[in-house]
Amino acid sequence: MSNSDAKKKRMKLLRNQQKDVTIQRGVADFSTHERKTKTKRESMDKEIKKYKKDVRND
Repeated sequence: MSNSDAKKKRMKLLRNQQKDVTIQRGVADFSTHERKTKTKRESMDKEIKKYKKDVRND
């Protein structure tokens, strides 16, 4: 499989100038694989429990 043009440029920089530009990439502070919206079950639970009081036995 061939390399992309961008990867070829990065490899050339690494070869000629010993500069690894992949180090400059930022890392996200949050997970990019988490669900953003509620599931159907979560939204149903919210409607069911919306006006119920939380009674705890102390």
